[in-house]
Parts: sequence; C-alpha cells; structure tokens
Amino acid sequence: MRVLFLLGAARRRVRGLIAALAMLAITAFPAGASALSLESAVKASFLYKFGPFVEWPASAFPAASSPFNICVFGADPFGGLLDQAARGQTIAGHPVAVRRIESVEGRIDCQVVFVSRSRQPSPAEVLHALRGLPVLTVTDAREGVDGGIIHFVVQDGRVRFTIDNGLARAGGLVLSSKLLALATTPQRGAD
Repeated sequence: MRVLFLLGAARRRVRGLIAALAMLAITAFPAGASALSLESAVKASFLYKFGPFVEWPASAFPAASSPFNICVFGADPFGGLLDQAARGQTIAGHPVAVRRIESVEGRIDCQVVFVSRSRQPSPAEVLHALRGLPVLTVTDAREGVDGGIIHFVVQDGRVRFTIDNGLARAGGLVLSSKLLALATTPQRGAD
C-alpha cells in the first residue's frame, strides 16, 4: 500500500514538472514563433559548436591573436540569437566574433560563413567564390540554399545536417570523425 502511495506521489511530481516546463516553453517564445525561434537558436548554437571539430590551416587566421569569425552572408535568419550563442566563447584560443558581411571579394576574414538568401551576389556565386578557401561554409534547406560544406535540414522536427567532406578537404579543412559521424547521410567525399 505504501509503495502505491509513493508511486502516485512520484507521478504527480513528474506531471507537475512537465506542466511547469511546458508553461516555461510557452512563455519563453512569442506565440507562433516558438518553433522557428527554437530552430534558429539551435542552428545558431551549431554554428559556433562546429568550430572545435574542424582543424583550420594556419593561413585561415591573419594573426595568432585574430578572432574566430562566424560570418552571415545574405538574409540573417538568426537576429541576435547567433550573437547570444557566441558571446564569451573561444575556439582554439581565439575569441569568437559574429559578423554580417555583404561581399566575399578580396581576403575574407571568416572561418565559418553561413550563406543565406541574397540577390547580388547569389548564394551560388558566394559558395563558388569560397570554394577552395579555408572557410567552413554552412547552408540551410529552410533558406532555400544548398551547396555548403555543412547543410542544415530538419528531419522529424529536429535540426540535422549533411556534410560534403570533399569540399572541406578542398579548402584545407580537416573535419573530425566525431562531426562526420553526426551527419545524417553518408558524407560526400568521405574516405
């Protein structure tokens, strides 16, 4: 009898915790924007979390003290979420900085570039310009852009990504086996 009472009390506490978490989730995001806001926050977090799983050649940084720049080209789907996710972070001893860029001409001082929708130059032109450089390009199916080294997709309501390891190697980037293992499909260019 005592065991049944304790089980019932535990179930009530779990239900109460679930209700509290649900209420917190509802109030944390504006109505109607919660799923997209959460998806954008997850993608923003991924953008800096990819960094420790990639080895960049020394030429990727102008100086040893240079910041690790995460750049957004085109429409910015993150707003302040990317800045919040990267604030106070370091990668390989480099402080993380977030920049919005409008051009990829000349020396591009970005280690990660999220390529989004844009009119001029087009995402395809940007990706072509960055091909072969030590830059981790990231694209997003929701943004209608494909062809980056890492490509975000949403499967079963979860943010996933595919990887083109051949493109990474062409730019002198070495992706860790842990990152490759997290990709959702077989990686193109994998050995």
